[in-house]
Amino acid sequence: MSEKRVISWFSCGAASAVATKLAIKESTHPVEVVYCHIKEEHPDNARFMKDCEEWFGQPITVLQNETYNGSIYEVFLKRRYIAGVAGAPCTRLLKKEVRQKFERPTDIQVFGYTAEEQNRVDRFIDANNDVNLWSILIEKNLGKIDCLAILERAGIELPTMYKLGYANNNCIGCVKGGMGYWNKIRDDFPDAFDKMAALEQEIGAKLLKHKGKRIWLAELPKDAGHYPSEQKIECGIFCQSAEDTL
Repeated sequence: MSEKRVISWFSCGAASAVATKLAIKESTHPVEVVYCHIKEEHPDNARFMKDCEEWFGQPITVLQNETYNGSIYEVFLKRRYIAGVAGAPCTRLLKKEVRQKFERPTDIQVFGYTAEEQNRVDRFIDANNDVNLWSILIEKNLGKIDCLAILERAGIELPTMYKLGYANNNCIGCVKGGMGYWNKIRDDFPDAFDKMAALEQEIGAKLLKHKGKRIWLAELPKDAGHYPSEQKIECGIFCQSAEDTL
């Protein structure tokens, strides 16, 4: 029987990076760091991943759903569905299904759930009660800003999406975003905005609701919604304890 392993799911986000580093330091079992590649993420993620590999002291295994070439647009076009009450198929097909094919029943799995996200952990456990989850950031009471600060103090340059003021390092043009988010995407990445707007028209799906009515992205007023232009990075009271571990 193979030795129990810890799988840390690295997402090119600050929280998953810190969770991975902590898991490597504290686990009594081998830790495998795994990343589900999605083409529409910012190209700077490749640089960030390389920096993190050096910080971790081990390589990252890269997986991809080849049926869709790791692309959210191929998912949307083939499924003729972008997002709605059933959620976003890109997450399920490009991340969840890839994870399920890779995992073993005996794995201990690490995700970058932070101290603010206990409710997300509870929902994950309810939907995946066969997964042995290690919520290492919650155990250490580390929040998102703590993780950002730990990376900065480790000398790792934050991913470009954070530096542009995005709260998460998701795809460029995440279908879960709201009006303010999409207006920021229109300013920062106009080609990505136009591409999603064209996809909406092709599929016949409207992502956003404005004043109670579904609208096309192309109809989105430029002053609709609000998305913070900067993200403040502070080090909380639990940072030092975590850094002592690291």
